[in-house]
Amino acid sequence: MIKYIVHFFRLSVGSLFIFSGLIKINDPIGFSFKLEEYFGPTVFNIDFLIPIALPVAIFIVIFEVVLGIFLLLGFKKKFTLWSLLLMIVFFTFLTWYSAYFNKVTDCGCFGDAIKLTPWESFVKDIILLIMILVLFFQQNYILPLLKGKTNIYISSVSIFICLIIVYNVLNHLPYVDFRAYKIGTNIIEARKDCSQLGLPCDKYSQIMKVKRLDNAEIIEISEQEYVNNFQLYEWLENIGDPVLIQKGYEPSIYDFTIEKNGIDYTNEILSEKKLLIFVSYDLNKISNKANRQWQITAKSAYENGYKVIGLTSSSDEIIKGFTTKNNIAFDFYNCDETALKTTIRSNPGLLQLKNGIVISKKHYNDFSQLNFE
Repeated sequence: MIKYIVHFFRLSVGSLFIFSGLIKINDPIGFSFKLEEYFGPTVFNIDFLIPIALPVAIFIVIFEVVLGIFLLLGFKKKFTLWSLLLMIVFFTFLTWYSAYFNKVTDCGCFGDAIKLTPWESFVKDIILLIMILVLFFQQNYILPLLKGKTNIYISSVSIFICLIIVYNVLNHLPYVDFRAYKIGTNIIEARKDCSQLGLPCDKYSQIMKVKRLDNAEIIEISEQEYVNNFQLYEWLENIGDPVLIQKGYEPSIYDFTIEKNGIDYTNEILSEKKLLIFVSYDLNKISNKANRQWQITAKSAYENGYKVIGLTSSSDEIIKGFTTKNNIAFDFYNCDETALKTTIRSNPGLLQLKNGIVISKKHYNDFSQLNFE
């Protein structure tokens, strides 16, 4: 019986690690942003690791795939099982810490493809930990599937393919876009909230300290009870923060704005028939090559009747210096940095829209391929 359990756990753990790694290999920049959250001051406060977040992310995602393949092949068993055990212990602690202290709302375990709450991520890791422990202590049932140097060839080819995928997505864009800004999305519609769509909104309840008017007893009651019987109580104070009691509709895009001098121009600009948005979360990180590319593209866009804007989270001072230095004619607007990093995995990147609908997204290496139809 135990042999079949080990085989099932081996197949499950190996497949899950390969799947998780491939999802993140498709978007290593997105995973590096998640690592930056963990490295930042609000979580572990190890800022010195932020500059190497991308190399660390690339190593982890490829290592996940390799471990999954090794496990399925039964190749380098002790190394594989020790590596899996150490990784899952670390990730279990990480997801518990995130959930318990509410530090990171999404672990990024499966990139943007499958969103898990912190507690869901923790439960997933506990299940994986149990399965890996069984494999670790029953490893005598894990036998190699293939003989000779075949395992080495398969492993080497797998690593090579992973490196090719990473190279391509870093120099272009992810093969599959799981984010809310994918091609075909109507950003205007995706930003509408529950009240605009007539759908249920989040419901909160506040605990209140009140005094009963009939006997002067001081008690704690819910906000709803107070509203229903307010004539019976004298309100004294609120206790703690409001608690979410019913989750309502949440728009798929909620933090994307186009602002200038504190004025929101989002819907007005998105409603343009032809719109080109150059997105840069940090103007200081734009290379000279990328800068030349977007100026050539902007000129072509103007000639084809497009409205052209820049969208950045950089300060007004940086914007002014950047536009003056590079003789940029189009206006820059402001947006949240996290939203811009989610919009497109390129700095700068480009969004081509018609009537608020995304019809094309380009990495700066591919600006020349844009079709101004």
